[in-house]
Amino acid sequence: MPQKCSKKIRKKRYPSHLSDGAWKAIKPLLPGAPVGRPRKLSMRQVINAIIYVLQTGCQWRQLPRDFPAWSAVYYDFNRWRRDGTWQRLHDRLRARLRQRHGRHKHPSAGCLDSQSVKTTAIPGERGYDAGKKIKGRKRHLLVDTLGLVLAVVVTAASVQDRDGARQLLCHLPGHCKKLRKIWVDGGYRGRLVDWVAQRFRFVLTGVLRPKERRGFVLLPRRWVVERTFGWLNHSRRLSKDYERLMSSSEAWIYLAMSRLMANRLA
Repeated sequence: MPQKCSKKIRKKRYPSHLSDGAWKAIKPLLPGAPVGRPRKLSMRQVINAIIYVLQTGCQWRQLPRDFPAWSAVYYDFNRWRRDGTWQRLHDRLRARLRQRHGRHKHPSAGCLDSQSVKTTAIPGERGYDAGKKIKGRKRHLLVDTLGLVLAVVVTAASVQDRDGARQLLCHLPGHCKKLRKIWVDGGYRGRLVDWVAQRFRFVLTGVLRPKERRGFVLLPRRWVVERTFGWLNHSRRLSKDYERLMSSSEAWIYLAMSRLMANRLA
């Protein structure tokens, strides 16, 4: 009788998988299972599946079979988006990384800028940025001097930079309480500077391009936030805005920066 040979099925490891050191940095910061529902899936596998979507830009239903069922993975992503888990995870990792660099966990200076990105055919709010000739959405980012995100607001691309900045500054989290200076470009000048001076303890400082220079010019301070936009573009899910909800777009930005900071802490 021919003998049956049993083959042990091994799950494939993808380049997007968290390393052991990165998982060690993230694991204590994740929430536990919902009350009354013991967790059956591996939390690390769920996080790896979400990061796979982030890095490859694939649809949820196209998740490889090496991961848990896409519906279970999406359930956790959506639940943590609604309860603010992604932002809390991101903020704790940023505080640890700043302390690793010898900085106070609450920054005193930052840089503010926006980035317009195209959207897809998925329904959702969008607009047209006449300046950059892009139909889609606009990401308003406030970063510290290391380029780590402090706050993010996603709006329609038709929203002016000054109006988007007001939305962002009106909802600054507690870790921004020590901010005293924020560098901005010329698009934020005007009434916004006076509005900020009347309501906040920090000031907006413009960094303008020299009029006599042509071509590419590396501007002091402002390059920090441009580098952060470059980091986000490494994730295909963020190359365009594929989300129906603005909060989902913001959650992916927090997740992309959390992965970057976890790798650095590792």
